[in-house]
Amino acid sequence: MSLLRGSRATPVVRPIPVRGVSRIIPVGLVKRSLDLILALTGMVLAAPVLLAIYGWIRLTSPGPGLFRQARLGAGQHDFVMYKFRTMRTDADPAVHAEYVRRMAAGEVEKVDGLYKLHQDPRVTKAGRFLRKTSLDELPQLINVLRGEMSLVGPRPMLPFEADLIGEWALRRFEVKPGLTGLWQVNGRNKLTMDEGLRWDLEYVATRSVRLDLRIIFKTIPALLGGAR
Repeated sequence: MSLLRGSRATPVVRPIPVRGVSRIIPVGLVKRSLDLILALTGMVLAAPVLLAIYGWIRLTSPGPGLFRQARLGAGQHDFVMYKFRTMRTDADPAVHAEYVRRMAAGEVEKVDGLYKLHQDPRVTKAGRFLRKTSLDELPQLINVLRGEMSLVGPRPMLPFEADLIGEWALRRFEVKPGLTGLWQVNGRNKLTMDEGLRWDLEYVATRSVRLDLRIIFKTIPALLGGAR
């Protein structure tokens, strides 16, 4: 089964392969170097876009342009993740927390083919566009440069979400969370939480620099195809 093609089959977790250049140079060192080079290049090239988005947010809704939120990284260590703000500053986080709890329990059904809060009134007009295009996640390049995230890895999880998943899924915390990953390119919000977690585990079990590059190249078409 291709790891980069959507499938209803459950991914099978396999041992991490060691081959080629990985026998000589540690995968972690190559991955970190790739993260630094691509994230720094992305920040420089996207600087005008980042500034334009920041200004758009500030001009169209009261509040800061950036949103900071505690997430869990490798080893379940807390870090502050950056995103462009897509909600009103008075948005109640309990709404999202309850939705995630129900989704983890299998009590949520798809709306328009997606598992997400439908017509969430907390989201601003600019925020709807940023979420649809995933441009709201560009500030996470800062987290990549700081070493808290990687370009590719499991989805950065909220602390309360970790309490909702079973022990079988905790291996996802063996690696840094990523801006993109197998979960994202294989359906993202089209998947149940259980399906997404299994893709996270598949990544942990089969991770390699080659796989990272393939996922990066597949991310843009996945977003343009409406995976979110």
